[in-house]
Amino acid sequence: MEIRSGQSNPSAPVIQPTTPQARGREMAAVGKKLWTTLGSVTRAATELMARYPDVPSLQAYRLIAEAYERLPIEDQLSLKQFSLNFQPESPDRLSRTPESPSEPLTAMPSSLPDQVGEEFVMSVPTVEHGNPDICVFTLPNPRPGHLLDLTWESFGYGLEQLSVQIKNVGRRLDVDVCFGVNEAGLVMATFMASARLSRCKIGYLRCNKIRDGITLDDASFFPDAPDTPTIVICDFEVKHADVVGYLARQLRVRYPKAELYFAVFGAMTKSRGLTVENFDDLTGAKIMRAAGFEAIFVAATMNPPGIEPPMELR
Repeated sequence: MEIRSGQSNPSAPVIQPTTPQARGREMAAVGKKLWTTLGSVTRAATELMARYPDVPSLQAYRLIAEAYERLPIEDQLSLKQFSLNFQPESPDRLSRTPESPSEPLTAMPSSLPDQVGEEFVMSVPTVEHGNPDICVFTLPNPRPGHLLDLTWESFGYGLEQLSVQIKNVGRRLDVDVCFGVNEAGLVMATFMASARLSRCKIGYLRCNKIRDGITLDDASFFPDAPDTPTIVICDFEVKHADVVGYLARQLRVRYPKAELYFAVFGAMTKSRGLTVENFDDLTGAKIMRAAGFEAIFVAATMNPPGIEPPMELR
């Protein structure tokens, strides 16, 4: 039968174009299954990008994280515990999906920066009825006794970890000010405020060392805030010195009714082992507890003498 120009074939199937909304729902469903199988947002996002090369990196992480965060907190903790305790029956268990056990996944490239070691779950002080379990990674030092110079990749990965921890604390944090401690902390605060904290105001705490401790430099900046502000403090590392306690006291003088949260990139451990069993195995645990923070977020653990930020930010 001849079909003239301008006429349609009534027997031909009608192909409906895929809408962005339908595409998003499809990706979220796949992401949820991948997270359940692999037990890691990072690994699941990497596999999602391997399967669908047209999905940008940032969007892949958001699809995975949002699918996980829609679950009740009890289910989140159960899935974490399952992924920690489950022992694979065979070495290639992680290369198979539950819906098609005989079909191997696409070869998964390394999703972690070279400097990142193990990932583990640690319980930290947190808000009432909040989620105390955070995913932390280790920063093994191949040259003991030397500072570990971080790459930008490792630095960015740590910021992503802190962002996920803040989002999963158990309540929505409407942050008024995000303070950065010195230049490295200020970089952290800038990224966190933009990516996670709804572009809140950014403050600056510049510390000067003195003989018996530290003091705040006049270059420090304290933005205006509501009477009962929510404040996040971003610091690059916590060792032995009670820097965070001093800073918390200074902020409470300027913002008497503030709720203070603390996000630190690297926390030093008391022993050489970096995969610690609990928060109190950190060198600065007593210092951070005494500061009275509403919740604490930690990206990584490290050994003495510590870590150095990219470009030697101070």
